[in-house]
Amino acid sequence: MPMLDLFRNLGLAVLGVALLYYGAEFLVRGGVSLALKARISRLVIGLTLAAFATSAPELVVSIDSALRGSADISLGNVVGSNICNVALILGLCAILRPMPFHANLKRFDLPVMLFAVLALTGFYFLSHGINRWEGAFFFLCILTYTTLNVILSKKQEAKKAAEGAAEAEADSSVDPEVEESMNKPLGVPLALLAVAGGVAMLVFGAKSFLVAAVAFANAAGISEAVTGLTIVAVGTSLPELATSFVAALKGENDIAIGNIVGSNIFNVFCILGIVPMISPLMGQSIRGLDFAVMLGTSGALFLFGMFGKRLNRVQGALLLSAYIAYTVYLVMHHA
Repeated sequence: MPMLDLFRNLGLAVLGVALLYYGAEFLVRGGVSLALKARISRLVIGLTLAAFATSAPELVVSIDSALRGSADISLGNVVGSNICNVALILGLCAILRPMPFHANLKRFDLPVMLFAVLALTGFYFLSHGINRWEGAFFFLCILTYTTLNVILSKKQEAKKAAEGAAEAEADSSVDPEVEESMNKPLGVPLALLAVAGGVAMLVFGAKSFLVAAVAFANAAGISEAVTGLTIVAVGTSLPELATSFVAALKGENDIAIGNIVGSNIFNVFCILGIVPMISPLMGQSIRGLDFAVMLGTSGALFLFGMFGKRLNRVQGALLLSAYIAYTVYLVMHHA
């Protein structure tokens, strides 16, 4: 690699990391402020606003692929991102800081996430892809899920407020030492600006880092297949990684774990709701192994949530190990 290209790509990588970190900072700060102002829980902000925003790269890539006549890329993007979100991102975050499972997450969101991946797998093997009717069903699911989440959250937050600040304090998932050091919430205009700016920085940061990473991989002689299955797959999940990692560092556990669960629900219901209505995803060649890994990691997270109070470091290490093993298999198989 020529020296000029080396420095350019290094600069892009550094810029990408900086944009990802500060974009996540703005998104988390703005999201928490909006949650407090709107009297909805941090968990719902993680499951909806943060999750949908950080899934923007997957949505853009999938729609662009469909419009270009390469709709088959969309399904692989969703399956790969869902595996990466749970096994890599939540695995790393849990090792950094064990994350409690909110009661609502156990009762509602984890079952919805598991239903989403089971429905995707069933539709895929029944229809040999995803047709327009199945896409419309998924899109109806995301509208229903989001509406119910906001309504239920507002009711619960109002109930907690009526019961008194003491009980609300006890139910908070934010660590006390972190809670004391948190800045005051932003006003609504500033919070919206922080969220919008954070999303823009996450998208451009992911793109900048991805361009540099692919350039270095090509220079190192790594095949395009391996680059696509590893670097590109992780690249579209960098916003989720940055947001959940920063949220975990700040003790905003509901946003950290809600962002991932919500992103996986969004990937299936929204992306595979919109894209098949543009161009049906038929005759796909995604392997059974990829679906098995997606189901296995999603099922493991569901079981951890149903039978435990928190995602602990051991469980995080197991998820991360599964992702490493899957990636090594892909590299060896396509070498």
